[in-house]
Amino acid sequence: MATKQTYKTDKEGMPFWKVILINLGIALIIVVVLLVVLKGWLNRYTEHGVEVEVPQITGLTVEEAQILLQGESLRIEVIDSTYSSKVPLGTVVEQSPAPVSHVKKGRTIYVVMNARQRRKVAVPQLADVPYRQAESTLRQVGLIPTGLVYQPSAYRDLVLDILSEDSTSIPAGTMLTENTPVILVVGQGLGTAQVITPDLRGLSLQDCRSLLLAAHLTLGTVTYDIEPTDENRNLYVVYDQQPASGSRLTEGETVNINLSTDRDKAATVKPAEDSEEEFF
Repeated sequence: MATKQTYKTDKEGMPFWKVILINLGIALIIVVVLLVVLKGWLNRYTEHGVEVEVPQITGLTVEEAQILLQGESLRIEVIDSTYSSKVPLGTVVEQSPAPVSHVKKGRTIYVVMNARQRRKVAVPQLADVPYRQAESTLRQVGLIPTGLVYQPSAYRDLVLDILSEDSTSIPAGTMLTENTPVILVVGQGLGTAQVITPDLRGLSLQDCRSLLLAAHLTLGTVTYDIEPTDENRNLYVVYDQQPASGSRLTEGETVNINLSTDRDKAATVKPAEDSEEEFF
């Protein structure tokens, strides 16, 4: 005899498994509705899918770039500065994200600014360097060689000095604005005329070099009585020279000098006697 299968029911007579399915369905519908509502709210809050194209702001000042970016609902932040000759001073050199890329509104554009003033560069030490090498070195550091001035010298095509456009000697280490034009003084070999060696005692190394160039002579060996330091190098003056002042030399010949911080030494060395009548 077959037995009749029975199911548990709630108070209204509905089977429990149906009640469970109904409750699960209602819960699932609530979850789906909540997810849809949450997704819609997040899209509105984050402006999902709403992007703008990043404009090109390199070459603009911060103020100009800010106005342009504000029109696209973007912000700007300066993170660094550098120096570049490719864009005007005081303008944007680099930007991130890059131009034409797409970002969400409100995104910050990070920029690197060009310096507002030209950088300073040190004049290199070029004495006795071949002039073609000297020209290349000047361009590398950011200075512009604009010409050559030839002077009689014991050696041909070696740099004797560096001049400004007003013919003022420029010592090595001098800080100049980038792209400053300079002129190289280059040796052309010995001349034929004779000149009187000037008295160099008491002069600094740079003044000594300038005076010898004006006299069409070349600076030779430089000897210090005590090895100088970077701090006291400018205090040294000439106390002796070979040949002595008053000597007759051919244009371009060299004069060797001895330097010391003791200025009294210069008074102990007498110049050579060489009368004007004998010279002529």
